[in-house]
Amino acid sequence: MFEPLQGKTVIVTGASRGIGKGIALRFAAAGLNTVVVSRSLAEAEAVAAQAGAQAIGVAADVSTPEGCAAMVAAAVARFGGVDILCANAGIFPAAKLAEMTVADFDHVISTNLKSTFLSVQAVLPEMEKRGQGRVVITSSITGPITGYPGWSHYGASKAGQLGFMRTAAIELAPKRITVNAVMPGNIATEGLDGMGADYIAGMEAAIPQKRLGSVADIANAALFLASNEAAYITGQTIVVDGGQVLPESPAALEAM
Repeated sequence: MFEPLQGKTVIVTGASRGIGKGIALRFAAAGLNTVVVSRSLAEAEAVAAQAGAQAIGVAADVSTPEGCAAMVAAAVARFGGVDILCANAGIFPAAKLAEMTVADFDHVISTNLKSTFLSVQAVLPEMEKRGQGRVVITSSITGPITGYPGWSHYGASKAGQLGFMRTAAIELAPKRITVNAVMPGNIATEGLDGMGADYIAGMEAAIPQKRLGSVADIANAALFLASNEAAYITGQTIVVDGGQVLPESPAALEAM
């Protein structure tokens, strides 16, 4: 049995929908004080209302130092501190290299990678007061392991998160703060709305388990990395993809 995390405080960035929303709801269900962060206050508060009385919604742009300071201040004001950060904020607009602009590239790197750095930096003083802390980064298989046309900027940001994670884990280990990452594969979220049944079927066909993952699959992995039982794990990744990265070719799946 895992030790309960009830009463601890978690900040979840990018939590208004998709994986972030799933993480926030899972942590709240486990009894944690949950700070739901989104650029939209209305959307953050809607998720917080769904999460329950021990959750609040906060509007913050976590690609800026001011936004990250504001979310931490809100957590401290309402719950007295911060124990866990789930750095989940991210976007994935598609743009092929020939058409990608500098603004396109900078926007993705700022939202996905710079926000990870700024969020972690912002929670450090509060975690140091606690004498320990947990940071869980939502990375991806795209970038660190795989590639996909149109997502070179996204892949760079997700690979960059893991480079950041490894050095941050070393620096923060003496403070009893762990830094780990979850790497989702194809997950069923609102982002797939409108893609069509054929597109989704093609995605499922590429996965040995023959199904898309759920946001709960990612949230459960994040909850484990935030647990007391994961205290001796730092600088590591958990791939949650139903075996998607395992086949060396489509022939490997056909051989099943």
